[in-house]
Amino acid sequence: MHVGTDVDEWEETLEARYPAPPGQFRTVNPEKVKEDFRDYRAEARPSVREFYRRNHQQQTLEFVRSKKAEYGALGRKQMGIWEAMEFLNTLVDDSDPDTDLSQIEHLLQTSEAIRRDGRPRWFILTGLVHDLGKILCLFGEPQWAVTGDTFPVGCRFSDRVVFAEFFADNPDTHVPDYQTPCGIYTEGCGLDQVHLSWGHDEYMYLVTRDYLPEEGLAMIRYHSCYPIHKEGAYSELLTDRDQELLGWVRDFNQYDLYSKSHSRPNVAELRPYYEDLIAEYFPPVVRW
Repeated sequence: MHVGTDVDEWEETLEARYPAPPGQFRTVNPEKVKEDFRDYRAEARPSVREFYRRNHQQQTLEFVRSKKAEYGALGRKQMGIWEAMEFLNTLVDDSDPDTDLSQIEHLLQTSEAIRRDGRPRWFILTGLVHDLGKILCLFGEPQWAVTGDTFPVGCRFSDRVVFAEFFADNPDTHVPDYQTPCGIYTEGCGLDQVHLSWGHDEYMYLVTRDYLPEEGLAMIRYHSCYPIHKEGAYSELLTDRDQELLGWVRDFNQYDLYSKSHSRPNVAELRPYYEDLIAEYFPPVVRW
C-alpha cells in the first residue's frame, strides 16, 4: 500500500519545531540537529498546513468517541508484535526523497538508541512498538486521523496547539459547554479521564494497555500530545501523577524525534533479541 507524504512530513516538521539542543542527545544524526529555533509556521509546506486544517476541522468529541467505540473492542486482526511490524512495513511512502528505510528499520532505530543508553527493557520495547498504531492507515483511516499532534477535545482548544486558527472550522467551537478551560471535565480530573484527538497514540495504547508498565503506556498514549508535554497547555486538567508520567514522555521524546539516520539497522541480526524481548511482555498473539 502506498501512502501520501503526511506521515513523514509531520515527523520532519516536528524536528523543525522542537530542535535538539546541542549535545542533548548523543545518538542523534548530526545533520538533523537545529541549533536555533526556526519559525516553523512560516516555513511549513502547504501540504502540512492542509493536513492540520483537515485534522483541526474534523477532530471533534463526537468523532473521537466514535473511533474509540469502533476500535476499542480490538477485533480487526489478531497477530503478534513482530508480525504487526511486518504488516506496518507494507505502508510505503515512495514520494519521500530523503530516505528509503522501511518502517521496521525506523522502529529499530528508536529502540536501538534507547538500548545503547542502557535504559530498562520495558523502555526499549516501548520504543519498538510506540508507532505501530500507524497500522490504522492500513485499516483505511485518513492520515489526519492517524498522525499529527494530539490535543484534548470537549474543552476549549488551546492557542498553543499548532495552527490553532484552523479550529475555527471545528463544530465543537460552537458548543458552549466546550468553551471553558475544563469544558466537560473537572479541574484536576487527570489525563486518563480526558478524550484526546484520535490517532495512532490512543489506538496503540488500547492495544498495549494490559502488557506494559504505566510509564511505557504514558509514552505511547501521549508522545504526540505536544501541546501538553512541550507547550505546557491544559495544565488545569492534570494531576501530580500526570506530571510525573509526562516526565517519562519527555524523556522518551528525545529518542522518538532525534534518533533517525540513514544508517540501516541489521534487521535479521537484531530480530532474535527483540523477539525475546517481545515474548517477555506480550503473548504470541495480540488483538488489534
